[in-house]
Amino acid sequence: MTIEDAATAMDAAAVMIEVEIVYAQTRRIVAKSLSLPQGSSLEQALGKAAQDADLRDLDLSRAPLGIFGRIVQRDQVLHDGDRIEIYRPLAEDPKIARRKRARRPQAGRQDQ
Repeated sequence: MTIEDAATAMDAAAVMIEVEIVYAQTRRIVAKSLSLPQGSSLEQALGKAAQDADLRDLDLSRAPLGIFGRIVQRDQVLHDGDRIEIYRPLAEDPKIARRKRARRPQAGRQDQ
């Protein structure tokens, strides 16, 4: 390894990226900014986020995750400006909820 290679490696290690991690609860949204070394994975970001008091009670080990609405794997390498989204389980299956709504009589609706 040359001196230039070593200097380049040190510069790359010192570069930090900023990402945002968000979790929507029923009545509030938790949004946190994280600074991570360039080349960090989603799993590493979760490890840092788990230390935050607002996210500590979440089971981040099994929660579905995405970046800008796209489901991703935990080994996904992050980029500067990424928004990590932690998805919560559905309260009810959407198909079942729709069937229940369809069975309910609607106000103001008249059968002809």
